[in-house]
Amino acid sequence: MKIGILGSGDVARALGAGLLKHGHEVRLGSSNPAKLADWSADNPGGETGSFADAAAFAELAILAVKGSGAIAAVRAAGAAALAGKTVVDTSNPIADAPPVNGVLPFFTGPNDSLLERLQSEFPQLRFVKAFNSVGAAHMVDPHFEGGAPTMFIAGGDAAAKAAVATLLTQVGWEAADMGGVEAARAIEPLCMLWCIPGFLRNDWSHAFKLVRAV
Repeated sequence: MKIGILGSGDVARALGAGLLKHGHEVRLGSSNPAKLADWSADNPGGETGSFADAAAFAELAILAVKGSGAIAAVRAAGAAALAGKTVVDTSNPIADAPPVNGVLPFFTGPNDSLLERLQSEFPQLRFVKAFNSVGAAHMVDPHFEGGAPTMFIAGGDAAAKAAVATLLTQVGWEAADMGGVEAARAIEPLCMLWCIPGFLRNDWSHAFKLVRAV
């Protein structure tokens, strides 16, 4: 399918390259499209443009920007162009302060989430939280001991979550649907947990897996 990715950082670039390899058409959008020239050169067939270009192109969109810029990026893309479309929200509400003993600060509280703020701001979009709890290097075709890792997802639209779960399965993940947008209050802090070994021991090669009793 046609996937428009809003972002030009590591997450956007990794997802774009990986989804191209899985046969999707991909267009990355940026506030400064010139920054993506090297990505285009390294990924033949991948397209680039503005946020609005990526939104208009997308059958499914991926929001892959810094959390503090997520709402602004959707505004720049044009909510009308994304209305009714599934939008995968990969962003985390990381505050502009250093980690404390490896723990990142968030600008949301325990009874709030960035996903909820996005859904409230743009009710016509079908947001699904995903890809927020692992590093860019392992987002597509992850290889870990124990088989496919788990990606926890949440959102208010069942069909949108089903589409994201299908995409996750295609690129090597097991999807675990945690429910409505409120579940992002628990899913987004997984970013904090995932980053602690990285900040403390420079260990960034891991993922989460949900295991069930037999």
